[in-house]
Amino acid sequence: MPSPREQEMFVRAATLYYIEGKSQAEVATELGISRSNVSRVLTSARANGIVDIRINAPFRRDSKLERDLIEKYGLQEARVAPSGAPEMQLARVGELGAQWLMDHLPLEGSIAVSWGSAVQAVVEETARDPTHSTLEILPLVGGLSIVDAARDGNVLVRALAIKLGARHRRLYAPAVVESTTARTAFLTETSIRTVLEAASEAQVAIVGIGSVGEGASSAIIDSMSLSATELAQFRDSGAVGDCCTRYFDGSGRPVDSSVNDHVIAIDLASLRKIPKVVGVAAGVQKAAGTHGALKGKLLHSLVVDSALATALLALD
Repeated sequence: MPSPREQEMFVRAATLYYIEGKSQAEVATELGISRSNVSRVLTSARANGIVDIRINAPFRRDSKLERDLIEKYGLQEARVAPSGAPEMQLARVGELGAQWLMDHLPLEGSIAVSWGSAVQAVVEETARDPTHSTLEILPLVGGLSIVDAARDGNVLVRALAIKLGARHRRLYAPAVVESTTARTAFLTETSIRTVLEAASEAQVAIVGIGSVGEGASSAIIDSMSLSATELAQFRDSGAVGDCCTRYFDGSGRPVDSSVNDHVIAIDLASLRKIPKVVGVAAGVQKAAGTHGALKGKLLHSLVVDSALATALLALD
């Protein structure tokens, strides 16, 4: 148990940082300690119950849909946001995803992040709590120039690391390349290979889900510059969705297609080995891809809106 003097420092540091909004450098100057000690003091303040961080959602969760999803798909956990105006769906899913993340933050180790608008919403809704210097945030996928920069995995990794006060690493490679020769060359680089290996050993992963023919999932295929034969092979492969730019069929199995030779990202087998993988998605257009990911046991937890949850429960 901390001494009265230590408790007094915890309270003073927490007041300066969380209530008065001072930076860690300013807190360090005022208390006469190093900046690294400020991080440890704030972590101790939370551990000893002096600081209690809560996220108060302005809307209810649909507990019945959550129970039904857990039962149907064998999930560890499901969180369902009531659907509303289309422009609010992502924000609502993002807020529930941020709550899930804070509830499952490991004390140390790493969190792996994919990309996309739903993952972006989670990062944006995550409360600022830069006391997690023992954590590292890692990308699951290379950079994607075909999407808005704010949804790129490397950008989201950095943004989440800043909010949590964690370390982070970038993946200095594109997610999609036009040739297998280019892919092989990138993967021979130690700096690229080791990041993907580290991401596969993360304790927690946050991933978006795509449905074939919809939005960014379709744009990824277009960016591969596939030959007519390769494109026909992909269309015949039974692909219904993608996760981390890896395409899978209705049972969640990787498709037999040359698209895998154009991707720099974690593979689905490695993703399955991560202890806690949460999928985040919004909108009924994601039903086919999300259903495949759930059937293939790629996800342990799911955060969606009620429209998508209802669609998933209607599928065989």
